[in-house]
Order: sequence, then C-alpha cells, then structure tokens
Amino acid sequence: MQQTQAQNELRPSEVIRLMEERHSVRNYEQYYAIPQEHLETILKAAATAPSSWNLQHWKFLVVESREDKEKLLPIANGQRQVVDSSVTVAVLGDLEANKNAEAVYGELVAKGLMPAQVKDTLLAQIEAAYSRSDAARLARDEAIRNSALAAMQLMLAAKALGYDTCPMGGFNPRQLMQAFNIPERYVPLMLISVGKAAKPAHASSRLPLERMVVRGSF
Repeated sequence: MQQTQAQNELRPSEVIRLMEERHSVRNYEQYYAIPQEHLETILKAAATAPSSWNLQHWKFLVVESREDKEKLLPIANGQRQVVDSSVTVAVLGDLEANKNAEAVYGELVAKGLMPAQVKDTLLAQIEAAYSRSDAARLARDEAIRNSALAAMQLMLAAKALGYDTCPMGGFNPRQLMQAFNIPERYVPLMLISVGKAAKPAHASSRLPLERMVVRGSF
C-alpha cells in the first residue's frame, strides 16, 4: 500500500516543471475538439482555487461553438487563437459573491462539518464587509483577485492534461458582456484560449530573482 501511494504522489519537481513549461501559445490545431471530460476536469481544478471567505468569486463562460468563436473574434481584437483553439474561456469576477455565502456554508452545516452558529457569524461578517462605504471597491478587488487565482489554476490544469493556453487581456469587456448576455453582476477579467499547439510558444525569459525579490523592506 505504501508503495502504491508513493507512486501516485506528484513529485515537487514535476509540479515546478509544469509551471516552467507553461507558455502562452497563440497558434493552435484547428478543429481539435477537447473531450468534454477533460474540459470539465480543467474547470473543476480551476474552481479549487482559494478565495476570500470561500465565496468562489468566479464564473467561467466557455466559448466553443464556431458561431460563438466568430462572434468573439472582433471583440478580442482579431486574435485568431479565439477561433483556432478548441475553446476560449472568459474568466469573470463576481461582484456579488457575497450572495454565494448561504450556499457555501449551508452545505457545510448540512453535512455536519460546521456548527450553525459559526455559519451565522461568518455570514454576518461577509454582509458587513459588502455593506460598508467602500463596498463597491472591495467587491471589485475581491472579484479580480480571486478570479485571477482560478485563472492560473485553469492554465496549469490544462497543461497537466497536455493542452496549451494563452491568457488575453486585449478585448472589449463591454462588448463581451453585450454579445454574450453577461449580467452586470460580473466583471470580465481575461480570456483564456485552450487547445493543442500547432506551433511552439515564443521563447521567453524572466528577470533574475534579485530583480524581483525584496527581503524585509525596500
């Protein structure tokens, strides 16, 4: 049994290599269809990202039909990867994630994993935070911050299954919302193309660690 568990464990070096090998790919095999079970695995992995109060401030809009891809193309400033990739996922931040609280904590109480009193205390804290004078800024900050964590996990999960991705900030958020009937509750964060690379990603480099890290204080 111990040997089997050891064999199934993912080595730290493999996780780090996965991160290092993930690069933004802009040229994809056209007409490659990702199996739905793979896509669901990727999205479920993205949804395991941490979030403030566990409110899960994200929504994933999956664009996969040819018609929807063509509709997205001008919104994404003509970036061909939204058409050529298997799917493009629009990562949306939830400005009203506080409304998820009852579902999140109610389930824990129902399963006996949290006392009802603790749930009530947490819900009161959340509502207080989302009702204060700077609530709009807090809601937007949390929506963007937590959805960004989910977006990164989505890309790493895709890479783990053998797919490539490209995060895109070059699109018109308002047009996206109008074209795909996105409620005002959500703020578009980024587009992520997912598919099989037709050409390798462009070579890239990173600044040396001493340029990025400050220890203690500036």
